[in-house]
Amino acid sequence: MLSERLLTKLIKNMTKSHLAMVPTTETHLPQADPARTYMLYLHVPFCQVLCPYCSFNRYPYREEVARPYFKNMRREMLMLKDLGYDFESIYVGGGTPTIMIDELCETLDLARETFSIREVSSETNPNHLIPPYLEKMKGRVQRLSVGVQSFDDTLLKQMDRYKKYGSGAEILERIGEAAPYFDSLNVDMIFNFPSQTEDVLFSDLEKISLCGCQQTTFSPLYISNATTQKMVERLGSMDYDKEYRFYQIIDGVLTGGDDPLFERRTLWTFNRNNELAERERNLMVDEYAVQYDEYPAIGSGAITHLNGTLYVNTFSLDEYSSCIESGRMSVKQKCMMSATDLMRYQFVLNLYNLHLDKKKFQRVFGTTVENGLPMEMAFMRAHRAFATDDEFELTLTPKGRYLTLVMYRQFLSGLNNLRDQARAALSGDERILQFEDGANA
Repeated sequence: MLSERLLTKLIKNMTKSHLAMVPTTETHLPQADPARTYMLYLHVPFCQVLCPYCSFNRYPYREEVARPYFKNMRREMLMLKDLGYDFESIYVGGGTPTIMIDELCETLDLARETFSIREVSSETNPNHLIPPYLEKMKGRVQRLSVGVQSFDDTLLKQMDRYKKYGSGAEILERIGEAAPYFDSLNVDMIFNFPSQTEDVLFSDLEKISLCGCQQTTFSPLYISNATTQKMVERLGSMDYDKEYRFYQIIDGVLTGGDDPLFERRTLWTFNRNNELAERERNLMVDEYAVQYDEYPAIGSGAITHLNGTLYVNTFSLDEYSSCIESGRMSVKQKCMMSATDLMRYQFVLNLYNLHLDKKKFQRVFGTTVENGLPMEMAFMRAHRAFATDDEFELTLTPKGRYLTLVMYRQFLSGLNNLRDQARAALSGDERILQFEDGANA
């Protein structure tokens, strides 16, 4: 699609010029705003297998490194308490947060003792959907998101996930066994792998309908400059020409027909239509950033968004430990967003959530969305992206949903490139672990 290519290039150039970091000497994050409700993000950067397309901060798991890391993350969490923060929810991402389940449980127990936590969401991998892990997470984690990516064995082998996490059939069985342990079990899928076919996608969708999950996310594959070569070696070159067709298939299968199995929650998050649907509407969706405008984040490689600024923690595990043990936080670099950047960010996030409140936008930014973002609005209107476009709100047509997907995909790619900037500062053994082992895991 010409419009997709134009939009991809436009957002790519914008994120490249605006998402640029500068070093900072700040020793702590800013003080909390007592009028704001916060979520806390925790980053656990350890994996048994490093996926070739992943640009998050991650290292091969070693117990002697991971155990003190969790201890320091708990110390960092208490520093936020001293800065006046309280949290109603937690999202634990990675890496593989459940890689040391006892350490994760101790961390979550401390969080509940310290803050006003109502809900905990955590990511995991399929090999941890077994009773010893599930029993420990029950009651501690309300919402679990399991990274499946695909049930296709050929794709799993290309991603080096088959040997460690099991076949698609084994993963499907584990999901059904794990679902009753949680208020919500999300299955995280990826579409538009270079070697993925329509038949593989239809097969994945069929398994999602059968697996018993309450929610699924089908996000498009997005990469960074640092992961492109590794991904091409393993999976092949990206082909965005088929992305639109794949997205149409996903949306049509999950939400189409007279009695759809799922309802659309965001552009690529879908909730199952059953007796749990009403309760699920009150639970966090897989992308925590779409529910909280601002949030602090702890752990090596975590990215905080506060006061219009992105703060990036050091990607070095050694430096992270040194900072926390000396009584300071591990902020290494920051990216200050302009007023226009913040408007674009909210524009994309709101449309990702399928609805933009024009009056709220004007209250927050002091200008209308038309005056604040004339180029973006003109582009979307020219491509008939809005189903509703009046003085109160914007909603999306099917074409508009895809164009917004492209914008959000490119924004996430921009964040990945921002992570690449932070990762580039690594040296020695840590650089080898991230750059070489990730290619040979």
